[in-house]
Amino acid sequence: MNQIRSLLTGTALCAFATTAAFAQTAPQPSTTQSGQIQPATTLAQDNSTAAPAAQGIQPPSPAPQNLTAPGSNDPLVQKRNADAQANAEYRAKKKLSKAQYKETVKNAKVNRQADKDAANNAMKAQMQGQAGQADNAVPNH
Repeated sequence: MNQIRSLLTGTALCAFATTAAFAQTAPQPSTTQSGQIQPATTLAQDNSTAAPAAQGIQPPSPAPQNLTAPGSNDPLVQKRNADAQANAEYRAKKKLSKAQYKETVKNAKVNRQADKDAANNAMKAQMQGQAGQADNAVPNH
């Protein structure tokens, strides 16, 4: 049973690769005996009958591609790689600096609010103390 499954999987992958290879080539228009060009069939029409066994199988995803060429001796490529690395480092430092700045501003805002609250509470306590003294005072009639 395992051998049959692996055989079917292999043939399905082969059929899928074959249809993908044919799909990448441009179809040549065919001509009839009268010289008229007939339109070629599209991939969507061919895909429904191409590989019925491959419908449930996911094709392997392509390997991730590097944006920079590793280990090139070309000075322009080396400069491009160095510039890309420097830009990445600059962006990382800038992002970190911005995060630190935001944290500093946030802390300053919290401290300022705490100072304002403390000053308001002190002023309210002082005003209540003066109001209490005014109630105890004898009126001048």
